[in-house]
Amino acid sequence: MKLRRCALAAAIALPALLSLLPPAAHAADRTIPKRVCDFDWRGSRLEVKRLIRCAARHWGSPGGADKALDVARCESGFRTSAYNPGGYAGVYQHAIRYWPDRADRWGFPDRSVYNGRANIIVSVRMAKSANGWGIWGCA
Repeated sequence: MKLRRCALAAAIALPALLSLLPPAAHAADRTIPKRVCDFDWRGSRLEVKRLIRCAARHWGSPGGADKALDVARCESGFRTSAYNPGGYAGVYQHAIRYWPDRADRWGFPDRSVYNGRANIIVSVRMAKSANGWGIWGCA
């Protein structure tokens, strides 16, 4: 039930919030270098957590790494393959229909929502831009 509330809140808030963000630059200018927070997220949930901590430090996550970890725990239990039948997927449960634009805007053009590194870094960068994790229902 809690996951459904999170997904519903995100479905309502994220599109409205994204319309307020500044226009994106060319995708090639925003691509994240491979060496930044390059952990093997496929290996284990421990590696997913390490990646979240790294991204939170690197981009300055609102509330720090602990908040980023709390939201990921609530959204997916740190599972990169998490899927909600309402159309949400990945560590931070992005709406699948909005993912391609978000991935492109935040540095991961053409990456899957199930790509743990892309999902995490995009989420942390979005939270920083929005001044908090409030756009996620679990925040």
